[in-house]
Formats: sequence, structure tokens, C-alpha cells
Amino acid sequence: MAEATGEPGTAGRDGRYLPVADHGLIGDLRTVALVGTDGTIDWYCCPSFDAPSVFASILDAGRGGCFELGATATARTKQFYFPDTNVLITRFFTEEGVGEIQDFMPVSGEGAQDDGEGAQDDGEAGRHRLIRRVLCVRGTMSFRARVAPRFGYGAEPHTLRAAGDMAVFESAGLTLALTATVPLEHDGADVRAEFKLGEGDSAVFALDRVGGEVAPRGCPRAEAEDQFAATVAYWRRWLSASRYRGRWREMVHRSALTLKLLTYAPTGAIVAAPTTSLPEQIGGERNWDYRYVWIRDAAFCVYALLRLGFAGEAGAFMRFLTRRVSPGAGGPSGPLQIMYGIDGRTELPERELEHLQGHLGSAPVRIGNAAAGQLQLDIYGALIDSIYLYDKWAQPISSDQWDDVCALTDWVCDNWDQADEGIWETRGGRRRFLSSQVMCWVAVERAVRMANRRGLPADLPRWLRVRDTIYRRVMTRGWSASRQAFVQHQDGDVLDAAVLLMPLAKFVAPTDPKWLSTLDALAAELVADSLVYRYDPRASPDGLRGEEGTFSICSFWYVEALTRAGRLDEARLAFEKMLTYANHLGLYAEEISRTGEQQGNFPQAFTHLSLISAAFNLDRALG
Repeated sequence: MAEATGEPGTAGRDGRYLPVADHGLIGDLRTVALVGTDGTIDWYCCPSFDAPSVFASILDAGRGGCFELGATATARTKQFYFPDTNVLITRFFTEEGVGEIQDFMPVSGEGAQDDGEGAQDDGEAGRHRLIRRVLCVRGTMSFRARVAPRFGYGAEPHTLRAAGDMAVFESAGLTLALTATVPLEHDGADVRAEFKLGEGDSAVFALDRVGGEVAPRGCPRAEAEDQFAATVAYWRRWLSASRYRGRWREMVHRSALTLKLLTYAPTGAIVAAPTTSLPEQIGGERNWDYRYVWIRDAAFCVYALLRLGFAGEAGAFMRFLTRRVSPGAGGPSGPLQIMYGIDGRTELPERELEHLQGHLGSAPVRIGNAAAGQLQLDIYGALIDSIYLYDKWAQPISSDQWDDVCALTDWVCDNWDQADEGIWETRGGRRRFLSSQVMCWVAVERAVRMANRRGLPADLPRWLRVRDTIYRRVMTRGWSASRQAFVQHQDGDVLDAAVLLMPLAKFVAPTDPKWLSTLDALAAELVADSLVYRYDPRASPDGLRGEEGTFSICSFWYVEALTRAGRLDEARLAFEKMLTYANHLGLYAEEISRTGEQQGNFPQAFTHLSLISAAFNLDRALG
């Protein structure tokens, strides 16, 4: 029996890092894995999105752990998704032949919702089986594999033992079993294999979480083939519910499939991204943990899912949110928490993992997120807007839910004029951000709409008075005569791309002269080749060192703002340019660097949500 301590060993790729964008995503609606274009799994947390990592070489090539699998000879590689699925194919082209790896995680028990507190998976859903099916499709090919888990973010030792033809990796908190149809060799606490396949031959590797009710089980070739077919059928069946038939069907559907992968099925939660601490700037400190659920995403999520026809997912997400915010269900009576764990927990303590070097040396690596304790008033608008959309397009909300809306709206009426940390979660002190005030207006305005449309009881005189007061405040103290633009915060003169939400939220007419002047000012100062910066940190210090890339969500907001302003040629060109910045699979991280590289956590739900919205509205405008 061998033991690994998480110390550096022989690193794959000689310690080199693949770029963030050189990865695809697979998952089972509980967790995901990132698979590099060279066939290496660089990121995998088990049994859930926010569990400690098992493979994290994307954050530390030596200590993080990985699952290497690829051609022995020098090979060209290409990667694509099996059409209309989340089954990932990595192909290898050598002088001797052509081979491929089919990577996927079977989806089990997908429909089971919990009671709001997060159910523990058992049976097949708790196995979290990860299947790697290797095929030689032409000629002959030699392959090698190395499975080197590093539990607990590379800090928790594990032992390796043989159990028949199975290798069992055991740590204090997690046990994984590896089975293969080729011989496995133990190398300390890691496992290696080398094998040769002729044309038409295949090999299978399966990695399972075992323990409790989940017993170890092999994965022979026939079972792997059946599971492949079942997983393809599952994703195609799910995607067939999409109503989108527009010009950008492939990109929109890839975004939808990605959003589904970021869904935690037991609760309906959707994570902001499945990774932590992928840097917004190489060598910078803007590294955050995004494996949680942001209320801000709610309206965008519900809008995109309902527009595409996925009412079930929208409903599950709404149930997750309403459990968290309902005073009657033990939710908050004061300010809402801006984010939650995927199981609904509120405690997300932030700490740094000093033993990991970070992607390309970009420390710190953080887990948890201290922004959970910030005051961000804009989330009320996002939340109530999502309830409004669901009530209008899916099914009417209940009387208890309306009582919750009234309580939330009354709180906004009492507190909208506070300074807060704002939509960008700055750590440079509170201000009266314009986007926060606009979204407080949205919260009250949507509540008024629901009350009027359904004849629901409400303190309408007060709500209308506050709504109009917020509007007047934004139009006077949020407008800079010197900049001829709406600006970042009250009585300021700094531009901020968050104001792109103003016409999208129907606060201002998209052809209002003040808005068109703002759009031109943003284009002149914050837009570069269709890419949009959030703001200039030098003009508006945010409490952090270094620079950042352009924010892809802002770039898609810009497309939508141009569309609504009737500037369709500009909008379409900007949208088409943005599509060229996607990775080879159509996936986006949070940001794009000056050289066009993906930066930040990957893939990011918000970016894909805004892509869907921009595509839908641009399609409709083009006719």
C-alpha cells in the first residue's frame, strides 16, 4: 500500500499549463470535470461542484493532481462535442493512426429534487461515474495513462490499494475506485498504464466515488458503450425542448447545454462557474471562488431559460431562490445575502490555499467567498424581476410568494438610498452606485406591475412614490453634464458598463437622447473591438491591485443595447466579433485579455446567459 502526501511528483506536460480556453466540460448535474485538448483532466471536484478538488493541475501543475490520457507519440489534437450533447471527444492524429477519447459522465436520478436543504446522492447518482472511452479509429495507436489524484485541494494524503483489477484511492473524506480494461501499474500512490490499440479496438477507464451504499463495480466495454448511448440520448432529449430556431442556433444551444451542466440537480441551483481562482489577470490577485449561486443571476437565468423553453429548469431555480429569501420559511428579514451554497447554506468563509501556486503562478488560490457578506442592493431588482418573468411566462406565483414579494419590496422602499458594494462586488468601499439604484427601481416597478396585472393587494401609493423618487434621483444625480452620460455612481463622472442594464431593464427608452449619448461615451472609452471593460480601475479604484480583461457579459449587454437602439448593423458586427472570442467548443470564461485569451473562471454562466439574450433579441430585431 502506497501513500501520497500531495507533494510535487512527476508533473504532466513537464509542469506546463494549458491555457484556460484549451478545455472542454463534462458533468453529471452534480459536478463537472475540465478536460484539456491533450486529454488530461485538469479539474475535478467530487462529489459536488463546491467539494474539495481531486484533480486541480489547472491551479498547480505539480501539486494539484490530474488524470492524463493520450497518445504516446507526438500527436495533433482536436476536440469537439458529440453533436447536441455534453459528450466530449478529443481526437489524436499521429503518423501511425488516429484515435479518440470519449469523455462523459452518465446522468442518474436527474429529476430528484430535495426538500430545500440539499439531499445526499445515493445509488448510481452518488457514484459520479466518469467514463473515459478510448478508441483507435484508423491504423494503430499507442496510449498512456496516469491517474494521480490529490485529495483536499492537494493537501490531504491518500493511500492506494489493489482490489482485483481495480485501483482504490482512499483519503480521509473520499474514496475513488478506478477500473480499466487494460492492465494498471501502481507507481507509488498513482496509477499508470500503457497500451496499444488496433483499428476498431477500444479501452475503457471508469472512475467512481465508492463507499456507503455505492459499491465498487467494473465498467466493461459493453457497459461503457451502453452508457455512451444513454448519455447521448439524455442530452439530445433535453435539448429537443429548445424553441430557439434563429441564426445562431449552434452557439445558443451550446450555451444552453453549458448552463444545464452548471445546474446542481438536487436543489435546482445554478453555479456562477464550476471553478475557483482562475485569474482575471495572469500574476494578479483577482482570483475568486465562483462555485456558488448568485441571486443576481436569477433574472437573467429565468429569462434565458424561459425564452428557450426550459420551464422546468427555471421553475427549479425559482424554488431554490424562494426558499432562501422567504421570511416565512426562515429566510432573512434584513438585507438578502447575495449568494448561497448549492445546498442553500449561507456560510461561505473565504480562505487562501497557500500550498497551491495558482494557474501560471497566479496566487492566491481562494476557496469560499467573502463577498457573501456584502450589501448589494441591485440583487433585489434581479430577484423580483425573475419572479415577475416567471409569473408572466411560466405559472402564477402563489399567495405566500406574493407576501414574500411585498416584504422584499417594502424593504427596498426603506433602504434603496444606501451606499453599497454594487454589482461588481468592489472591495474599495461603498458608494451609491447607479446600477444599484436602477435595479432598486426595477424591484419596485415589477412589484407594481404584478399587483396591477393580477389585482393583488399592495401598498401601491407608497410603492409608486418610491419608484418615482428613485427615477428622478437617477435621472438628475446619475447624469453627468460634463460627460454627457450616465455614470458609475451618484454625483460622479466615471463611466461604468453596468449602466448598459438601463435600457435592458426598461428604465430608460433605448432611443432616449441621454441614453444614446451614454452609449456613444461608453463606446469611446470602454469598448475595444466589440469587447467592453467594466470600468477603468485607475479612475475608480476598487481596492485591488492589477488590471483585468474585458467582461464578456458586458460585451453581450452592449450588443443588446445597440439592438434595442436600432443600430442593427453595429449590433450584428459586434455580436459576430464576440463569437470569434469563444474557445474551440463555443465556451466563454468571465473575461478576455488584451491578446484575446480567456481569463477568469471557466466557463461562466453569466456570459452564456447574456449570449442567449443578445442572440434572441438581435434575431427578433433582424426579422
